[in-house]
Amino acid sequence: MKKRLPPLNWLRSFEAAARLLNFTQAATELHMTQAALSQQIKGLESQLGCALFKRLPRSLELTDSGQAYIPGVRKSLENLALITDEIFGKERSRTLTVKVNLVFFNTWLAPRLADFRLKYPDVDLRFISNLWNAGADIEADIEITYGKGNWKDFNSDRLTWDQLIPVCSPELLNGQAIPECASGLNNYTLLHVVGYEEGWGHWLKNFGHHNIDPSQGIHFDTLMTAMEMAALGHGIALSRTSVARQMLESGRLVAPFNQTTPASESFFLATPSNKPVQAHVQKFNTWLLEQAERERT
Repeated sequence: MKKRLPPLNWLRSFEAAARLLNFTQAATELHMTQAALSQQIKGLESQLGCALFKRLPRSLELTDSGQAYIPGVRKSLENLALITDEIFGKERSRTLTVKVNLVFFNTWLAPRLADFRLKYPDVDLRFISNLWNAGADIEADIEITYGKGNWKDFNSDRLTWDQLIPVCSPELLNGQAIPECASGLNNYTLLHVVGYEEGWGHWLKNFGHHNIDPSQGIHFDTLMTAMEMAALGHGIALSRTSVARQMLESGRLVAPFNQTTPASESFFLATPSNKPVQAHVQKFNTWLLEQAERERT
């Protein structure tokens, strides 16, 4: 039958006593009385069914069983301490967890992070992806998400002022020429992103292209995927200027025509309103808003 694991405090007392070979010193180290430590050692020995120490008149020695047991106990306690410090230790108080929209991170935020790391090397960063805002996330200090900024339990600061812009590769698949005007889009694959209020249907209607089927093409759940497929020549994606700019400047994407229209949604910095903003979170928020204002101007 599998033995029940001894209580953690018994194992800590055993490790300290085995290391120091002195119950009094071990008790002092663990901030307990010698009698309490001795009682825990007896409880451990009773559960294991063997003696761990030889109690000599003026000294203490490990028995063979104690010597065999202590390496595993010590290693386990060390591993537990390491993982506890890594996840919950004092460093966590200055680890910033950001839940972020993937396309915004890859195209807008990531190229700027070196500046933040240079200015605030004491702030550790942890990023988790976010497709759509789904309410407060206890794991995230802040969120960067797309929408209109009116989420319950969040204070929102706008980061981008987007235009809807069609983009494609400078070389489409099968030698297809880049469209010269939007009226010819029926002959091209439209790349859609589900979940946005304003997609191809909105853009085509806005410019009076009522004869074009706005639903044909390929549908994706992230703008990042649609833009990558566009860069590979699979069709025309409807992107947002803030996240398309880097790929347009690099030449991976081109804007086949100059028709753009303002988007009613944008990327926002969303900070939970139900908990205080810690100093390291405020550093990142201030830096991020400065970057957004710089980009806007």
